[in-house]
Amino acid sequence: MRIGMMADMYKPHLSGVTNYISLNKQVFENMGHEVFVFTFGDVNYNDLETNVIRSPGIAFLTEGLHLNIEHSKSARQLLNTMDIVHVHHPIISGSIAWRHCPPKGIPVIFTNHTRYDLYLQAYVPLFADLLGETFLPAYFPAFCRACDLVIAPSEGLRKVLIRMGVDAQVKVIPNGVNLEPFSSSIKGVDRTTFGFGSDHIILAYVGRIGPEKNLPFLVRSFCGISQAYEQVRLLMIGDGPERNNLSDLVKSLGIESKVHFTGWINYEELPAYLAAADIFVTASVSEVHPLSVIEAMASGLPVLGIQSPGVGDTVQDGATGLLSTEDMAVFTAKMSRLITDPNLCRQMGEKARQAAKAYDIQSTSRMVLKEYERLVLEGSGKKKGLRASFSRLITKRHL
Repeated sequence: MRIGMMADMYKPHLSGVTNYISLNKQVFENMGHEVFVFTFGDVNYNDLETNVIRSPGIAFLTEGLHLNIEHSKSARQLLNTMDIVHVHHPIISGSIAWRHCPPKGIPVIFTNHTRYDLYLQAYVPLFADLLGETFLPAYFPAFCRACDLVIAPSEGLRKVLIRMGVDAQVKVIPNGVNLEPFSSSIKGVDRTTFGFGSDHIILAYVGRIGPEKNLPFLVRSFCGISQAYEQVRLLMIGDGPERNNLSDLVKSLGIESKVHFTGWINYEELPAYLAAADIFVTASVSEVHPLSVIEAMASGLPVLGIQSPGVGDTVQDGATGLLSTEDMAVFTAKMSRLITDPNLCRQMGEKARQAAKAYDIQSTSRMVLKEYERLVLEGSGKKKGLRASFSRLITKRHL
């Protein structure tokens, strides 16, 4: 089968979506399928994997992002030879897919990886209400209705899509993780690398340091804890546009010696970093299916998070970790409970490791592949009318 993955951005940009596409690509290729990633970026970028089809794009912000509204002619011609197309960003890649795939009868699947309503609030707050109340409710239901299949990585996100007005059938298939590297036999990074000691209790955060991750909340909560418990440390694994602002906050709170920023690390190094930690912490409420949480669970770490779609679907409160409301006093109290009860942490970590097995990439990829095969076998005639009308809508928008 020839599978086309469409994404607005791909490597070297690092994100959960990028990692998801890369992992599934490897699994499908190992099964004998051909997988092509259609994206934008520097066409001279030296990819370490095959079949990454880059079209030129305009550099956007400072993170190596390149965006455009159309792929190159050669990319479009290749796209038309796919058996199925899987869209991972709905606005740009989604509209391109619908301009080119319906005439060829190519089924289109869409996985919603992002809380776009919350991202608007984080990145374009001045227009968040306008776009959230007009564009998203107008675009998403029509786009999802025209797709052959819509996938939500969690039940919580499926409910979010319904509240957004999506009336198409949405299937819940978790995003998978390659669990093998996160085994209990992994040796942790030497803690002295971070300026920490063996007697310290390390709380680890993994992910993008961006405004949508609610990190000032996390740092302020940690600051309160660190004043009560001298042995506690915070390890921030990752980087992003808010790194400098967050560093300034850490300095203003006077906790520079207790917080370490690693910057970007190679994904292959992540298991060793998690193995050096004791507890995983996140204050994000914008996740739809947090791979970093699953990776932490697979590493045997209890998780502290905020009850929200994604995190709340993944962490079992009181069993594999603790869930809090978005109230700093409550969140800090639960952080204190984990810090002061090593037996509880150990028990939760063991249960977390077992629970993570449900998200093994081999199992979740087979679930997705089963849907691919079904749609290719059934053909796409039943969606022809919806596809045509949605394609006309998108075409008019770009004239």
